[in-house]
Amino acid sequence: MIRFDDVAVSYPRREHPALDGVTLEAPRGRLTAVVGPNGSGKSTLVRALVGRVDLTRGTILVDAAPVERATRRRLATRVAVVTQREEPAFPLGVRDYVALGRYPHLGLWRAPARADIAAVDEAIAVTETAGLAHRAITELSGGEWQRVRLARAIAQGGDAIVLDEPTTFLDVAHEMAVFELLSRLARDGHAVLLVSHQLNLVARFADQMVLLHRGQVAASGTPAQVMQGAVLERVYEWPLVVTRDPAVGAPALVPLRASPRP
Repeated sequence: MIRFDDVAVSYPRREHPALDGVTLEAPRGRLTAVVGPNGSGKSTLVRALVGRVDLTRGTILVDAAPVERATRRRLATRVAVVTQREEPAFPLGVRDYVALGRYPHLGLWRAPARADIAAVDEAIAVTETAGLAHRAITELSGGEWQRVRLARAIAQGGDAIVLDEPTTFLDVAHEMAVFELLSRLARDGHAVLLVSHQLNLVARFADQMVLLHRGQVAASGTPAQVMQGAVLERVYEWPLVVTRDPAVGAPALVPLRASPRP
């Protein structure tokens, strides 16, 4: 569904490319997670997909069609994106904000149909934001704002959803709920591409992982294949061990204390 093929991106005044020959695929029916340390290029992947940065090499495809040939409206009907940062500019009501997700399907003049209203209702229900619907988005906490942004993306529909650190500011219960929801969306046939620094949660929920390091793919495969102690120590430059989650048996990273200086 979504494929990055030999993608390279460079920023001005940076010595090394932000992305340097990254190839990965996020197919339908799978939760694909991109992980890696700060500065590894994770968020640049999302910016490249939505056209906020130019490629210096490679191609990004949605259903085998290059995204640069698609109109923004056409792309938005296929792929919903939750970027890492977004500040509310106007005091819209929460429901009105979630309903913006239907804009690519409606355009400027068509009034919402029953299907559009139902999509908004369902998005609010599954993200547990009904209790916020009477409030303005400028009145929300960080965690509430994240959940409302996710609701807008779900209301948008399409075959794919791309998320850059969607659990930022969320407490444990809502963090788990988001991962459970994304897993369900994948099982229902969506292509879910998730950027996250939550390695242990990703290992529990992802079907496949891609580990980035300095703009390149350091490892890819199942969580068990990627969550290898030697690889993670090299990439994160910190002592650690990889054990097993006692609840579900997934690999789990345990960072160690640094050796005390003599």
